[in-house]
Amino acid sequence: MIYFDNSATTKPYDEVIDAFTKVSKDFYANPSSLHNFGGKVEILVKQARKQISELLHVKENEIYFTSGGTEGNNLAIKGTALQYRSRGNHIITTRIEHPSVYEACEQLQQLGFEITYLPVNKHGLVELNELESAIKDETILVSIMHVNNEIGSIQPIEEIGKLLNKYPKILFHVDHVQGVGKVPLNIHQSHIDFCTISAHKFHGLKGSGILYIRNGIRISPLFSGGNQENKVRSGTENVGGIVTMAKALRLTEDKRKQKVTEMIAIRDYLITNLSSIANIQVHTDVNAAPHIINFSAIGLRGEVIVHALEAESIYVSTTSACSSKQKSISRTLQAIGVIEKIAEGAVRISLSYENTMDEAIIFMNKLEKILNNLNDVMRDTK
Repeated sequence: MIYFDNSATTKPYDEVIDAFTKVSKDFYANPSSLHNFGGKVEILVKQARKQISELLHVKENEIYFTSGGTEGNNLAIKGTALQYRSRGNHIITTRIEHPSVYEACEQLQQLGFEITYLPVNKHGLVELNELESAIKDETILVSIMHVNNEIGSIQPIEEIGKLLNKYPKILFHVDHVQGVGKVPLNIHQSHIDFCTISAHKFHGLKGSGILYIRNGIRISPLFSGGNQENKVRSGTENVGGIVTMAKALRLTEDKRKQKVTEMIAIRDYLITNLSSIANIQVHTDVNAAPHIINFSAIGLRGEVIVHALEAESIYVSTTSACSSKQKSISRTLQAIGVIEKIAEGAVRISLSYENTMDEAIIFMNKLEKILNNLNDVMRDTK
């Protein structure tokens, strides 16, 4: 099997599964309990928070545990809107955000907030002058993803943060779900107020995530109940998920330092060879993230190619896993100027540090045969 769908989810490390089993078996008490058993579990949560804060180069009390990227994004955006609506009702985001950002903003729009969706250029990047032009006195939040989950474009987050630093009333949220472990991000240097991370994107377990909230920022909680996470995110902690998320992040950072050059070489090989095939249009720029390649087979539908590759035990996707079953044209591809007929044939390859060049070579050989067969069938049916 060749698994090239790592932007949808990654395979948990063996060490992560082993640690989750041990924690779940031996440290199952509620960390909020007063007894000593609960206290031992609380220590594990504190240790994980410390490890994660050190890996992200932030303070321990700026780390809040969530259930993943969708919750983190909703908490940052809706929590800010509710907390600061007396200050203003205008939010700026982009046309190529993950559905958990885009649809959260659409919901707020229905509640009376004004949303500006910034366009992107042909490389999928926000223009700083357009962002600044969109700022109003009523603007309270800018939410821009670090790495696009479909085409891999890397937004100039540090430059955006420096620009927004001139506007102290505006808070800055970054969806870092696709970037973490692949594209480094200096949270403090980029003047980020909220940053979202999800464990299952870096070989942790589903159901665990992080929202970084800069010290001094207040936010309206979406869940009311207990006092967990400083009352920002009530609910009994997923201790096994939290502990193993810290382990997965450490292991992934180690692998990034050792293997990112190899990943870039695989990405470049795929882009070069895809570009050489007639009727293939590559949508990913060579300056994009090292793990995502998006292309279209002109005249074919993306899901047809996905299932043909699946028959060869090769797993890829069309768009974001959160949108792929809707069979709608990608907002991201439309935003960068890809026409509907070509966007219908879009396929996304997404790598992990476990993938090899041999797998990429096998993929290209299988893909060329599949495309030839599909094109022959189409000619015969005309």
